[in-house]
Amino acid sequence: MDNTLFDLVGAQIAACDHVVRYLGCHDGNELFSYFLNTHHGFESPENIRQYMTEREMPADGKFIEACRIYHTEKLRHIVPYDGVCDTLRTIAGLGYPMGVVTDAEKKDAVPRLLKCDILPFFDCMVTFDMVNKKKPAAEPFLAALNVLNLSPDQVLFVGDSPRRDIEPCRNLGIRTVYARYGDRFLTTRECVGADYCIDTMNDLPGILERL
Repeated sequence: MDNTLFDLVGAQIAACDHVVRYLGCHDGNELFSYFLNTHHGFESPENIRQYMTEREMPADGKFIEACRIYHTEKLRHIVPYDGVCDTLRTIAGLGYPMGVVTDAEKKDAVPRLLKCDILPFFDCMVTFDMVNKKKPAAEPFLAALNVLNLSPDQVLFVGDSPRRDIEPCRNLGIRTVYARYGDRFLTTRECVGADYCIDTMNDLPGILERL
């Protein structure tokens, strides 16, 4: 979902810019770097608290507002990548069931899909709070297979992370599409072991036609 259907990282950076301006600073990228630290988690507001603490900013009266600004601006800046809506509409018209597997919690995933106007396209959604396991663990993918009542060889998984999407799906026997346009940490243009690679969501229907 995140960074495959829309640019979550871009939305986070924009939100960080708004937060630091509220705090009287000008280093939005520096605040975003805290979200890349795995100590608190990629979306935890505790990253903002740590940023403020290390700059000796009193949290009283500002931390809660900074978090509100962050969450509001992050959602406001989430928009689907070009071609996503048309592609999902095309795939749905072909009769393929679709599902989402995400590390986000449902309370975050649903508003994002609604913001992009694409929630109705999906027949199932597996979120972190449903399985209490994050990718690359097998459990989220197995839960989606169970809900859709499909076997691994009947599924094509589209994801932007070689480690968290492509590798675990290959281990389960699921065919994979590497959405490299959404990989902010890309160091190569290779397909990283995926069955297919796409540089825009518009490429996906053509792959389905060849299966």
